[in-house]
Amino acid sequence: MTSELLEIQPLELKFTFELKKQSSCLIQLTNKTDQYVAFKVKTTSPKKYCVRPNTGIVKPKSTYDFTVIMQAQRVAPPDLICKDKFLIQSTVIPFGTAEEDITSDRESGKHIEEKKLKVFLTSPSNSPVLTAINGDLKQDIGHETSSPRDKARHGVENIPPSQKVAEDFMGFETAKDAGELGTTMGTQQFKTSRDETEELTTASDLQSSVAKDVQQLKSAKADDFENLKSKISFMDSKIKEAEVTIMKLTQERSMVAREKDKLQSELELLKTKSNAIRITQVGFPLLYVCMVAAVGLVIGYLSNL
Repeated sequence: MTSELLEIQPLELKFTFELKKQSSCLIQLTNKTDQYVAFKVKTTSPKKYCVRPNTGIVKPKSTYDFTVIMQAQRVAPPDLICKDKFLIQSTVIPFGTAEEDITSDRESGKHIEEKKLKVFLTSPSNSPVLTAINGDLKQDIGHETSSPRDKARHGVENIPPSQKVAEDFMGFETAKDAGELGTTMGTQQFKTSRDETEELTTASDLQSSVAKDVQQLKSAKADDFENLKSKISFMDSKIKEAEVTIMKLTQERSMVAREKDKLQSELELLKTKSNAIRITQVGFPLLYVCMVAAVGLVIGYLSNL
């Protein structure tokens, strides 16, 4: 095959990384062919990601969306470098194949197209935790960097702080802000609660969207199955009608053959009777002539006496 079965957008998975928060990425598959194409999604870190759905069927000249969700992580990777990869396998399937029958085994003569997607992590613009973990303790607003003398005195100039140090640092800054600006802390808590509510709403909307897509796929499959079933029933009725017609023609043919044999026998009988009558008609004048000749002889003999 020279053309691609599925067009994938985007070609890389980008997640906004935040500690202890989920992140999702939407992938769209486009089937530009005139055939049904099945796909299956695999990853090098199955415990880290959730794919909904991980298998499916893309109809001809249509699109199909699935979502990749990265689970909440407790530790940030160094410099946000992620080596995880995803593999999307696709192959052409016959019409009417169920999703449960989709496999990634390479059967004889079956073409399987594979595409690899890399994972990239991006940090939010206002995330001091990731800044601290990556070895830079500079705050973006309202703080000055420590002098080289302070770094030399504490002995942490070239050592990036660990995650625990970063969390302690964040706790200290939060407590400090709470002591100085109590009303600001309440506003931040309200914003945090609102953000969590929005995340839950987004997750709920995502689940409902996925469930709706699954329901639409099931309904489409049910409609296709019903259409196929009706066509099969129509063909069965036509086949039964043809069988009945063939049976009637066979019976009529046998009856015609029997009548033909009967007519032939009657014709032979008539021929036999006709020959007998003809022989009788031919022999009767000869007998009559003989009788007349005998009578003539008798009369002649008597007349001579």
